[in-house]
Amino acid sequence: MELKQIEKISKALSDSNRLKILQYMQQHQGKMECQEIGSFLDLTQPSISHHIKKLVEADLIQPQKEGRHYNYTIHAKTWEEYITSLTKM
Repeated sequence: MELKQIEKISKALSDSNRLKILQYMQQHQGKMECQEIGSFLDLTQPSISHHIKKLVEADLIQPQKEGRHYNYTIHAKTWEEYITSLTKM
C-alpha cells in the first residue's frame, strides 16, 4: 500500500464520528444502511454524508445503491492491507 493511501486512511480514522460508524458496522456483520446512521449519531444529514464520503474515499467502506438508498459494507481487503502496512513500518 502506498504511503499516500495510508495517510488518507489514517486521516479518515482520526474522527470519532467516523470511528463510531465503523464500530456500528463491525457490530452488524460489516454492513449498514444509510438511514441507520441517524439512529445512533446525533448529526445532521449533511454531516453524515460528509463522514460517509470520507470513509468511501479512503476505501474503508463500499457503497451499493439499492433503489433510492445506499447500503455500505466494510472493505476488508483495504483494512488488511492497511494493518499489514502499519506493522511493516
